[in-house]
Amino acid sequence: MAVKNGDKIKVEYVGKLDDGSVFDSSENHEKPLEFQVGSGHVIKGFDDAVLGMSEGDEKEFKISPADAYGQHDPTLVQKVPREVFPQDSQIVAGLLFEAGLPTGEKVPAMITAVDEGTITVDLNHPLAGKTLNFKIKLREIAKST
Repeated sequence: MAVKNGDKIKVEYVGKLDDGSVFDSSENHEKPLEFQVGSGHVIKGFDDAVLGMSEGDEKEFKISPADAYGQHDPTLVQKVPREVFPQDSQIVAGLLFEAGLPTGEKVPAMITAVDEGTITVDLNHPLAGKTLNFKIKLREIAKST
């Protein structure tokens, strides 16, 4: 039985950047990734890669930024006044936090620079602009209903 849109599947995976560093793996979560194919719960390139696989199949593939988290958008890097952050918070470059948007939505953000009165914040997804390399093993296919 081959994977098709609508199937619920479980996969073990390791995701690496081009430099070989691991950015995520199912081992970190202590269980396989479970999702419905074609539902938009995973990035498009991952969804597309599992189509046609059978239980037990292993596969390695690359996902370009366009089919992952998009290109890095320089307009999403902004300088904000220091007083936007809580007075007692420790602000250092590399700090990840959730930024609240005017819509009420929360998005991951990273502090990239700290100056005397301003903090530079990058609202791009941390993996934006990066090619993602995956090694996966399909553990289970549950038929769609």
